[in-house]
Amino acid sequence: MDGLGDKFVTFAVSLAVGLLVGLERERHPLTKAGVRTFSLIALLGTLAALVADHLQSPWIIPAAAIAITVTLAGAYFVDSRTAADDSGTTTVTAALGVYLLGVIIFFGDWLLAVTLGVVMTTLLHLKPELQGISRRLTAQDTRSMLQFAILTAVVLPLLPNQNYGPYGVLNPFQMWLMVVLISGVSLAGYIAWRLTLEQGAHAWRANLLLTGLLGGLVSSTATTLVFARHAKTRTLSVAASLVVIVLANATMLVRVLLLTAVVAPKALAFVASSLVAAILLATPTLIVTWRRVGADTLRADEPYRNPTGLLVALAFSAGYGVVLLLSAWLSETLGKGALFGLATLAGLTDVDAITVSVLQLFRAGAVDGYATATAITLAVGANLVMKTLLVAFAGGAALGRSTASAFVGPLAGLAAGLAGFYTFA
Repeated sequence: MDGLGDKFVTFAVSLAVGLLVGLERERHPLTKAGVRTFSLIALLGTLAALVADHLQSPWIIPAAAIAITVTLAGAYFVDSRTAADDSGTTTVTAALGVYLLGVIIFFGDWLLAVTLGVVMTTLLHLKPELQGISRRLTAQDTRSMLQFAILTAVVLPLLPNQNYGPYGVLNPFQMWLMVVLISGVSLAGYIAWRLTLEQGAHAWRANLLLTGLLGGLVSSTATTLVFARHAKTRTLSVAASLVVIVLANATMLVRVLLLTAVVAPKALAFVASSLVAAILLATPTLIVTWRRVGADTLRADEPYRNPTGLLVALAFSAGYGVVLLLSAWLSETLGKGALFGLATLAGLTDVDAITVSVLQLFRAGAVDGYATATAITLAVGANLVMKTLLVAFAGGAALGRSTASAFVGPLAGLAAGLAGFYTFA
Protein backbone atom coordinates (compact mmCIF):
# COMPACT_ATOMS: atom_id res chain seq x y z
CA MET A 1 0.00 0.00 0.00
CA ASP A 2 1.60 3.29 -1.11
CA GLY A 3 0.67 6.85 -0.15
CA LEU A 4 -1.25 8.40 2.70
CA GLY A 5 -4.34 8.82 0.52
CA ASP A 6 -4.48 5.09 -0.23
CA LYS A 7 -4.25 4.35 3.48
CA PHE A 8 -7.16 6.65 4.29
CA VAL A 9 -9.29 5.04 1.58
CA THR A 10 -8.43 1.58 2.88
CA PHE A 11 -9.45 2.45 6.43
CA ALA A 12 -12.62 4.12 5.10
CA VAL A 13 -13.64 0.89 3.36
CA SER A 14 -12.99 -1.05 6.57
CA LEU A 15 -15.07 1.44 8.52
CA ALA A 16 -17.95 1.08 6.02
CA VAL A 17 -17.95 -2.72 6.34
CA GLY A 18 -17.90 -2.48 10.15
CA LEU A 19 -20.75 0.03 10.15
CA LEU A 20 -22.84 -2.18 7.87
CA VAL A 21 -22.61 -5.27 10.06
CA GLY A 22 -22.76 -3.21 13.28
CA LEU A 23 -26.04 -1.57 12.28
CA GLU A 24 -27.63 -4.99 11.98
CA ARG A 25 -26.25 -6.17 15.35
CA GLU A 26 -27.42 -2.97 17.06
CA ARG A 27 -31.03 -4.14 16.58
CA HIS A 28 -30.63 -6.83 19.25
CA PRO A 29 -31.03 -5.63 22.85
CA LEU A 30 -28.66 -8.16 24.45
CA THR A 31 -25.82 -7.76 21.99
CA LYS A 32 -22.42 -6.77 23.38
CA ALA A 33 -21.25 -5.31 20.09
CA GLY A 34 -23.09 -2.75 18.02
CA VAL A 35 -22.28 -0.06 15.49
CA ARG A 36 -19.29 1.42 17.31
CA THR A 37 -17.75 -1.90 18.36
CA PHE A 38 -18.01 -3.50 14.94
CA SER A 39 -16.62 -0.37 13.29
CA LEU A 40 -13.66 -0.42 15.67
CA ILE A 41 -13.12 -4.16 15.09
CA ALA A 42 -12.98 -3.66 11.32
CA LEU A 43 -10.53 -0.77 11.73
CA LEU A 44 -8.48 -2.89 14.12
CA GLY A 45 -8.23 -5.64 11.49
CA THR A 46 -6.79 -3.22 8.95
CA LEU A 47 -4.53 -1.63 11.57
CA ALA A 48 -3.23 -5.01 12.72
CA ALA A 49 -2.42 -5.96 9.11
CA LEU A 50 -0.65 -2.60 8.63
CA VAL A 51 1.48 -3.02 11.75
CA ALA A 52 2.23 -6.66 10.93
CA ASP A 53 3.33 -5.63 7.45
CA HIS A 54 5.58 -2.84 8.72
CA LEU A 55 7.20 -4.96 11.46
CA GLN A 56 7.29 -8.13 9.35
CA SER A 57 5.53 -9.87 12.27
CA PRO A 58 2.51 -11.79 10.94
CA TRP A 59 1.77 -13.17 14.42
CA ILE A 60 0.20 -9.82 15.31
CA ILE A 61 -2.87 -10.62 13.15
CA PRO A 62 -3.92 -13.88 14.90
CA ALA A 63 -2.97 -12.44 18.31
CA ALA A 64 -5.37 -9.53 17.84
CA ALA A 65 -8.06 -11.92 16.59
CA ILE A 66 -7.72 -14.03 19.73
CA ALA A 67 -7.88 -10.92 21.92
CA ILE A 68 -11.11 -9.74 20.26
CA THR A 69 -12.72 -13.18 20.52
CA VAL A 70 -11.81 -13.62 24.18
CA THR A 71 -12.99 -10.12 25.08
CA LEU A 72 -16.41 -10.50 23.46
CA ALA A 73 -16.92 -14.05 24.70
CA GLY A 74 -16.05 -12.91 28.23
CA ALA A 75 -18.58 -10.09 28.02
CA TYR A 76 -21.33 -12.59 27.24
CA PHE A 77 -20.13 -15.03 29.88
CA VAL A 78 -20.29 -12.54 32.78
CA ASP A 79 -23.80 -11.40 31.80
CA SER A 80 -26.34 -13.64 33.56
CA ARG A 81 -28.86 -13.02 30.78
CA THR A 82 -26.61 -14.58 28.13
CA ALA A 83 -24.30 -16.89 30.08
CA ALA A 84 -26.80 -19.76 30.19
CA ASP A 85 -27.10 -20.14 26.42
CA ASP A 86 -25.22 -19.43 23.22
CA SER A 87 -26.97 -16.15 22.45
CA GLY A 88 -23.62 -14.44 21.89
CA THR A 89 -22.14 -17.05 19.57
CA THR A 90 -23.38 -15.37 16.40
CA THR A 91 -22.14 -11.94 17.42
CA VAL A 92 -18.69 -13.23 18.43
CA THR A 93 -18.39 -15.12 15.14
CA ALA A 94 -19.54 -12.07 13.18
CA ALA A 95 -17.02 -9.89 15.01
CA LEU A 96 -14.19 -12.26 14.13
CA GLY A 97 -15.38 -12.24 10.52
CA VAL A 98 -15.44 -8.44 10.39
CA TYR A 99 -11.93 -8.33 11.85
CA LEU A 100 -10.66 -10.65 9.11
CA LEU A 101 -12.46 -8.58 6.47
CA GLY A 102 -10.52 -5.58 7.76
CA VAL A 103 -7.33 -7.60 7.31
CA ILE A 104 -8.00 -8.55 3.71
CA ILE A 105 -9.03 -4.98 2.89
CA PHE A 106 -5.49 -3.93 3.82
CA PHE A 107 -4.14 -6.43 1.30
CA GLY A 108 -6.28 -4.95 -1.49
CA ASP A 109 -9.24 -7.36 -1.70
CA TRP A 110 -11.80 -4.57 -1.32
CA LEU A 111 -14.49 -5.99 -3.58
CA LEU A 112 -14.33 -9.41 -1.93
CA ALA A 113 -14.47 -7.87 1.54
CA VAL A 114 -17.43 -5.62 0.76
CA THR A 115 -19.31 -8.49 -0.92
CA LEU A 116 -18.71 -10.78 2.06
CA GLY A 117 -19.76 -7.99 4.40
CA VAL A 118 -23.07 -7.62 2.56
CA VAL A 119 -23.60 -11.40 2.59
CA MET A 120 -22.78 -11.56 6.31
CA THR A 121 -25.22 -8.74 7.12
CA THR A 122 -27.94 -10.41 5.04
CA LEU A 123 -27.52 -13.73 6.85
CA LEU A 124 -27.63 -12.02 10.23
CA HIS A 125 -30.73 -10.03 9.30
CA LEU A 126 -32.63 -13.02 7.89
CA LYS A 127 -32.35 -15.15 11.03
CA PRO A 128 -36.16 -15.62 11.54
CA GLU A 129 -36.70 -16.48 7.87
CA LEU A 130 -33.81 -18.95 7.79
CA GLN A 131 -34.99 -20.61 11.00
CA GLY A 132 -38.47 -20.95 9.52
CA ILE A 133 -37.08 -22.56 6.38
CA SER A 134 -34.93 -24.93 8.43
CA ARG A 135 -37.93 -26.10 10.48
CA ARG A 136 -39.97 -26.75 7.34
CA LEU A 137 -37.34 -28.87 5.61
CA THR A 138 -37.55 -32.60 6.16
CA ALA A 139 -34.75 -35.11 6.66
CA GLN A 140 -35.18 -36.08 3.00
CA ASP A 141 -34.67 -32.46 1.95
CA THR A 142 -31.48 -32.19 3.98
CA ARG A 143 -30.26 -35.51 2.58
CA SER A 144 -30.90 -34.23 -0.95
CA MET A 145 -28.77 -31.14 -0.31
CA LEU A 146 -25.96 -33.24 1.17
CA GLN A 147 -26.05 -35.58 -1.80
CA PHE A 148 -25.84 -32.61 -4.16
CA ALA A 149 -22.84 -31.35 -2.20
CA ILE A 150 -21.16 -34.76 -2.65
CA LEU A 151 -21.90 -34.75 -6.40
CA THR A 152 -20.42 -31.25 -6.70
CA ALA A 153 -17.61 -30.91 -4.17
CA VAL A 154 -16.38 -34.51 -3.89
CA VAL A 155 -16.98 -36.34 -7.17
CA LEU A 156 -16.55 -33.52 -9.72
CA PRO A 157 -13.00 -32.41 -8.73
CA LEU A 158 -11.75 -36.01 -8.92
CA LEU A 159 -12.70 -36.53 -12.57
CA PRO A 160 -10.19 -35.89 -15.38
CA ASN A 161 -10.97 -32.98 -17.66
CA GLN A 162 -9.92 -34.52 -20.98
CA ASN A 163 -11.59 -36.31 -23.88
CA TYR A 164 -11.76 -40.11 -24.25
CA GLY A 165 -13.46 -42.69 -26.42
CA PRO A 166 -14.56 -42.71 -30.05
CA TYR A 167 -14.81 -39.28 -31.66
CA GLY A 168 -13.24 -37.76 -28.54
CA VAL A 169 -16.62 -36.68 -27.14
CA LEU A 170 -16.53 -38.40 -23.73
CA ASN A 171 -15.09 -36.00 -21.18
CA PRO A 172 -15.69 -37.34 -17.62
CA PHE A 173 -15.46 -33.89 -16.04
CA GLN A 174 -17.82 -32.28 -18.56
CA MET A 175 -20.25 -35.20 -18.34
CA TRP A 176 -20.42 -34.97 -14.54
CA LEU A 177 -20.67 -31.19 -14.75
CA MET A 178 -23.88 -31.70 -16.74
CA VAL A 179 -25.11 -33.99 -13.95
CA VAL A 180 -24.35 -31.26 -11.41
CA LEU A 181 -26.12 -28.66 -13.56
CA ILE A 182 -29.29 -30.71 -14.03
CA SER A 183 -29.32 -31.85 -10.39
CA GLY A 184 -28.77 -28.30 -9.16
CA VAL A 185 -31.68 -26.88 -11.14
CA SER A 186 -33.91 -29.76 -10.05
CA LEU A 187 -32.87 -29.48 -6.40
CA ALA A 188 -33.55 -25.73 -6.33
CA GLY A 189 -37.04 -26.30 -7.72
CA TYR A 190 -37.65 -29.25 -5.39
CA ILE A 191 -36.69 -27.35 -2.23
CA ALA A 192 -38.65 -24.27 -3.28
CA TRP A 193 -41.67 -26.45 -4.03
CA ARG A 194 -41.39 -28.13 -0.62
CA LEU A 195 -41.37 -24.72 1.08
CA THR A 196 -44.70 -23.77 -0.54
CA LEU A 197 -46.63 -26.77 0.79
CA GLU A 198 -47.59 -25.18 4.13
CA GLN A 199 -49.17 -22.04 2.74
CA GLY A 200 -52.64 -23.49 3.13
CA ALA A 201 -55.87 -23.30 1.17
CA HIS A 202 -55.98 -19.51 1.26
CA ALA A 203 -52.96 -19.43 -1.03
CA TRP A 204 -54.32 -21.87 -3.59
CA ARG A 205 -53.83 -19.53 -6.55
CA ALA A 206 -50.20 -18.90 -5.60
CA ASN A 207 -49.79 -22.64 -5.04
CA LEU A 208 -51.02 -23.42 -8.54
CA LEU A 209 -48.58 -20.98 -10.10
CA LEU A 210 -45.63 -21.97 -7.92
CA THR A 211 -46.25 -25.67 -8.41
CA GLY A 212 -46.39 -25.25 -12.17
CA LEU A 213 -43.22 -23.16 -12.28
CA LEU A 214 -41.22 -25.22 -9.81
CA GLY A 215 -42.58 -28.49 -11.14
CA GLY A 216 -41.20 -27.53 -14.55
CA LEU A 217 -37.79 -27.04 -12.96
CA VAL A 218 -37.87 -30.34 -11.06
CA SER A 219 -39.53 -32.53 -13.67
CA SER A 220 -42.18 -31.43 -16.12
CA THR A 221 -42.99 -35.08 -16.86
CA ALA A 222 -43.57 -35.92 -13.18
CA THR A 223 -45.66 -32.77 -12.74
CA THR A 224 -47.75 -33.60 -15.81
CA LEU A 225 -48.50 -37.14 -14.64
CA VAL A 226 -49.20 -36.15 -11.03
CA PHE A 227 -51.73 -33.48 -11.97
CA ALA A 228 -53.30 -35.66 -14.62
CA ARG A 229 -54.03 -38.14 -11.83
CA HIS A 230 -55.37 -35.29 -9.66
CA ALA A 231 -57.89 -34.46 -12.37
CA LYS A 232 -58.92 -38.10 -12.78
CA THR A 233 -59.42 -38.61 -9.03
CA ARG A 234 -61.18 -35.21 -8.81
CA THR A 235 -58.64 -33.93 -6.30
CA LEU A 236 -58.45 -30.92 -8.59
CA SER A 237 -60.65 -29.68 -11.38
CA VAL A 238 -59.63 -30.19 -14.99
CA ALA A 239 -58.99 -26.45 -15.33
CA ALA A 240 -56.71 -26.31 -12.27
CA SER A 241 -54.75 -29.39 -13.37
CA LEU A 242 -54.42 -27.97 -16.87
CA VAL A 243 -52.99 -24.69 -15.53
CA VAL A 244 -50.23 -26.57 -13.70
CA ILE A 245 -49.51 -28.85 -16.67
CA VAL A 246 -49.27 -26.02 -19.21
CA LEU A 247 -47.17 -23.88 -16.88
CA ALA A 248 -44.81 -26.75 -16.04
CA ASN A 249 -44.19 -27.46 -19.71
CA ALA A 250 -43.73 -23.77 -20.53
CA THR A 251 -41.16 -23.71 -17.72
CA MET A 252 -39.53 -26.73 -19.32
CA LEU A 253 -39.01 -24.63 -22.45
CA VAL A 254 -37.41 -21.89 -20.35
CA ARG A 255 -35.26 -24.51 -18.66
CA VAL A 256 -33.95 -25.67 -22.05
CA LEU A 257 -33.07 -22.06 -22.89
CA LEU A 258 -31.21 -21.72 -19.59
CA LEU A 259 -29.28 -24.94 -20.24
CA THR A 260 -28.35 -23.62 -23.67
CA ALA A 261 -27.18 -20.30 -22.21
CA VAL A 262 -24.95 -22.12 -19.70
CA VAL A 263 -23.60 -24.96 -21.86
CA ALA A 264 -23.31 -23.30 -25.29
CA PRO A 265 -24.12 -19.58 -25.21
CA LYS A 266 -23.32 -19.16 -28.91
CA ALA A 267 -26.20 -21.50 -29.78
CA LEU A 268 -28.74 -19.55 -27.73
CA ALA A 269 -29.93 -17.34 -30.60
CA PHE A 270 -30.60 -20.40 -32.80
CA VAL A 271 -32.45 -22.35 -30.10
CA ALA A 272 -34.42 -19.31 -28.90
CA SER A 273 -35.81 -18.70 -32.39
CA SER A 274 -38.25 -21.58 -31.96
CA LEU A 275 -38.58 -21.96 -28.17
CA VAL A 276 -39.45 -18.31 -27.49
CA ALA A 277 -42.25 -18.52 -30.06
CA ALA A 278 -43.54 -21.67 -28.34
CA ILE A 279 -43.51 -19.94 -24.94
CA LEU A 280 -45.39 -16.92 -26.29
CA LEU A 281 -48.04 -19.07 -27.96
CA ALA A 282 -48.57 -21.04 -24.73
CA THR A 283 -49.50 -17.85 -22.88
CA PRO A 284 -53.03 -17.21 -24.28
CA THR A 285 -54.21 -20.71 -23.37
CA LEU A 286 -52.72 -20.35 -19.91
CA ILE A 287 -54.56 -17.05 -19.33
CA VAL A 288 -57.91 -18.40 -20.57
CA THR A 289 -57.60 -21.55 -18.45
CA TRP A 290 -56.53 -19.56 -15.40
CA ARG A 291 -59.75 -17.55 -15.54
CA ARG A 292 -61.80 -20.75 -15.43
CA VAL A 293 -60.15 -22.12 -12.29
CA GLY A 294 -62.25 -22.30 -9.13
CA ALA A 295 -61.08 -22.39 -5.52
CA ASP A 296 -59.08 -25.60 -5.76
CA THR A 297 -56.66 -26.64 -3.05
CA LEU A 298 -53.44 -28.51 -3.73
CA ARG A 299 -52.71 -31.68 -1.84
CA ALA A 300 -49.46 -31.64 0.10
CA ASP A 301 -48.33 -35.07 -1.04
CA GLU A 302 -44.86 -35.87 -2.41
CA PRO A 303 -45.02 -36.18 -6.21
CA TYR A 304 -41.30 -35.78 -6.86
CA ARG A 305 -38.39 -38.08 -6.29
CA ASN A 306 -35.12 -36.92 -4.77
CA PRO A 307 -33.45 -35.19 -7.76
CA THR A 308 -29.90 -35.63 -6.43
CA GLY A 309 -29.74 -39.35 -5.63
CA LEU A 310 -26.50 -41.00 -6.70
CA LEU A 311 -28.28 -43.67 -8.74
CA VAL A 312 -30.31 -40.99 -10.54
CA ALA A 313 -27.10 -39.05 -11.26
CA LEU A 314 -25.27 -42.15 -12.51
CA ALA A 315 -28.20 -43.12 -14.72
CA PHE A 316 -28.34 -39.64 -16.24
CA SER A 317 -24.56 -39.58 -16.78
CA ALA A 318 -24.62 -42.99 -18.49
CA GLY A 319 -27.60 -42.03 -20.64
CA TYR A 320 -25.98 -38.73 -21.51
CA GLY A 321 -22.78 -40.51 -22.58
CA VAL A 322 -24.67 -43.00 -24.76
CA VAL A 323 -26.68 -40.23 -26.44
CA LEU A 324 -23.50 -38.22 -26.96
CA LEU A 325 -21.76 -41.15 -28.68
CA LEU A 326 -24.79 -41.99 -30.81
CA SER A 327 -25.21 -38.35 -31.78
CA ALA A 328 -21.59 -38.02 -32.85
CA TRP A 329 -21.65 -41.31 -34.78
CA LEU A 330 -24.95 -40.61 -36.54
CA SER A 331 -23.93 -37.06 -37.38
CA GLU A 332 -20.65 -38.24 -38.95
CA THR A 333 -21.76 -41.40 -40.72
CA LEU A 334 -25.39 -40.80 -41.67
CA GLY A 335 -25.65 -37.03 -41.64
CA LYS A 336 -27.92 -34.57 -39.90
CA GLY A 337 -31.11 -36.49 -40.72
CA ALA A 338 -30.11 -39.38 -38.48
CA LEU A 339 -29.27 -36.98 -35.66
CA PHE A 340 -32.70 -35.42 -36.00
CA GLY A 341 -34.31 -38.86 -35.81
CA LEU A 342 -32.36 -39.67 -32.66
CA ALA A 343 -33.37 -36.34 -31.13
CA THR A 344 -37.02 -37.05 -31.83
CA LEU A 345 -36.85 -40.52 -30.28
CA ALA A 346 -34.85 -39.33 -27.25
CA GLY A 347 -37.25 -36.45 -26.70
CA LEU A 348 -40.16 -38.86 -26.23
CA THR A 349 -38.81 -39.75 -22.79
CA ASP A 350 -36.39 -37.00 -21.73
CA VAL A 351 -35.33 -33.62 -23.10
CA ASP A 352 -32.33 -32.88 -20.88
CA ALA A 353 -29.97 -35.63 -22.07
CA ILE A 354 -30.41 -34.99 -25.78
CA THR A 355 -30.28 -31.22 -25.24
CA VAL A 356 -26.92 -31.19 -23.45
CA SER A 357 -25.56 -33.83 -25.84
CA VAL A 358 -26.36 -31.77 -28.93
CA LEU A 359 -25.04 -28.63 -27.26
CA GLN A 360 -21.75 -30.38 -26.55
CA LEU A 361 -21.54 -31.41 -30.22
CA PHE A 362 -22.11 -27.76 -31.15
CA ARG A 363 -19.30 -26.65 -28.82
CA ALA A 364 -17.00 -29.24 -30.39
CA GLY A 365 -17.86 -27.98 -33.88
CA ALA A 366 -19.48 -31.26 -34.94
CA VAL A 367 -22.82 -29.62 -35.80
CA ASP A 368 -23.78 -26.06 -36.70
CA GLY A 369 -26.30 -23.77 -35.03
CA TYR A 370 -29.15 -24.71 -37.36
CA ALA A 371 -28.71 -28.43 -36.76
CA THR A 372 -28.44 -27.82 -33.02
CA ALA A 373 -31.65 -25.80 -32.90
CA THR A 374 -33.47 -28.30 -35.13
CA ALA A 375 -32.49 -31.31 -33.01
CA ILE A 376 -33.49 -29.60 -29.75
CA THR A 377 -36.75 -28.32 -31.24
CA LEU A 378 -37.67 -31.78 -32.51
CA ALA A 379 -36.89 -33.29 -29.09
CA VAL A 380 -39.07 -30.72 -27.33
CA GLY A 381 -41.90 -31.18 -29.83
CA ALA A 382 -41.81 -34.96 -29.45
CA ASN A 383 -41.84 -34.55 -25.68
CA LEU A 384 -44.97 -32.39 -25.79
CA VAL A 385 -46.74 -34.88 -28.07
CA MET A 386 -45.86 -37.77 -25.78
CA LYS A 387 -47.10 -35.86 -22.72
CA THR A 388 -50.41 -35.24 -24.46
CA LEU A 389 -50.85 -38.99 -24.85
CA LEU A 390 -49.78 -39.60 -21.24
CA VAL A 391 -52.29 -37.05 -19.96
CA ALA A 392 -55.11 -38.67 -21.95
CA PHE A 393 -54.16 -42.06 -20.48
CA ALA A 394 -53.60 -40.95 -16.86
CA GLY A 395 -56.07 -38.07 -16.59
CA GLY A 396 -59.00 -39.04 -18.77
CA ALA A 397 -60.38 -37.96 -22.11
CA ALA A 398 -61.53 -34.50 -20.99
CA LEU A 399 -58.13 -33.45 -19.70
CA GLY A 400 -56.47 -35.13 -22.68
CA ARG A 401 -58.48 -33.04 -25.14
CA SER A 402 -57.82 -29.86 -23.17
CA THR A 403 -54.09 -30.59 -23.03
CA ALA A 404 -53.97 -31.33 -26.75
CA SER A 405 -55.66 -27.97 -27.44
CA ALA A 406 -53.31 -26.19 -25.03
CA PHE A 407 -50.22 -27.68 -26.68
CA VAL A 408 -51.29 -26.68 -30.20
CA GLY A 409 -49.90 -23.18 -29.61
CA PRO A 410 -46.43 -24.27 -28.38
CA LEU A 411 -46.14 -26.89 -31.12
CA ALA A 412 -47.10 -24.30 -33.74
CA GLY A 413 -44.47 -21.96 -32.29
CA LEU A 414 -41.81 -24.67 -32.58
CA ALA A 415 -42.79 -25.37 -36.18
CA ALA A 416 -42.88 -21.67 -37.07
CA GLY A 417 -39.46 -21.16 -35.51
CA LEU A 418 -37.94 -23.99 -37.53
CA ALA A 419 -39.54 -22.80 -40.74
CA GLY A 420 -38.47 -19.25 -40.07
CA PHE A 421 -34.76 -19.71 -39.57
CA TYR A 422 -34.46 -22.15 -42.47
CA THR A 423 -36.36 -19.73 -44.72
CA PHE A 424 -34.27 -16.70 -43.81
CA ALA A 425 -30.96 -18.50 -43.28
